Amino acid sequence: MAHSLSAKKRIRQNAKRRSQNRWHKSRFRKAIREYREAVLHGSAEEARTMLSGLYKLLDQVAARGAIHKNTAARYKSRLAARLNAKAA
Repeated sequence: MAHSLSAKKRIRQNAKRRSQNRWHKSRFRKAIREYREAVLHGSAEEARTMLSGLYKLLDQVAARGAIHKNTAARYKSRLAARLNAKAA
C-alpha cells in the first residue's frame, strides 16, 4: 500500500484518537449504568451526589470531543428527569 508520509501520520493520529475516544465513552457509559442502578435501588441522596459527578464527567467527555456537546446536554437532561420521576 502506497501511503505518503502525511497519510501515515494521519493513520497514526486516527488510531490514537479512536482509542482515546473509546476509553472516554466507555468511562461515561459505565458511570451512567452505575447511576441508573443507584436511582433504582439506592437512596435519592446518593443518586443526587452521583448526578453532579456525572454532569462533570459528561462535560469533560464533550470538551474532549468524544461526544457532541448537545449529546452531553441530552444525557444530563434525561438523567435528571429519571431522578425527578423517581423522587416524585
